[in-house]
Amino acid sequence: MYSLPQEIEVWYIIPAIRKELAKVLTKDYEMSYEKVSSCLGITKSAISQYLSNKRANKIILSKETKREIKKSAGVISKNYRASLIEIQRILNFMKSNKSSCQVCKQYNKGVVDYCNADPMY
Repeated sequence: MYSLPQEIEVWYIIPAIRKELAKVLTKDYEMSYEKVSSCLGITKSAISQYLSNKRANKIILSKETKREIKKSAGVISKNYRASLIEIQRILNFMKSNKSSCQVCKQYNKGVVDYCNADPMY
């Protein structure tokens, strides 16, 4: 049995991105939990759980991905509505450099062998 790559994104990758965004927005941009939760479309308790490492700590994001998240945090801090577009941009970045494949490989042994992150297969 295996999970679709999209399921891996929903269960592991998106929460990890949100966690990192919450860290950067609260620390570097001094945004409140309430403001961050509003920007990311999640609850204040989810922000609290991200920041206390109770949620989204099963994967480690690459340095390159964290750098992209910092860029996105800068955009979001100026335009709170940009979070959806920025999270999508980060997901596309992770697909293009195959970072998401590493996460998928971790939870889907053997699937990556024939997936190769190519939508044509």
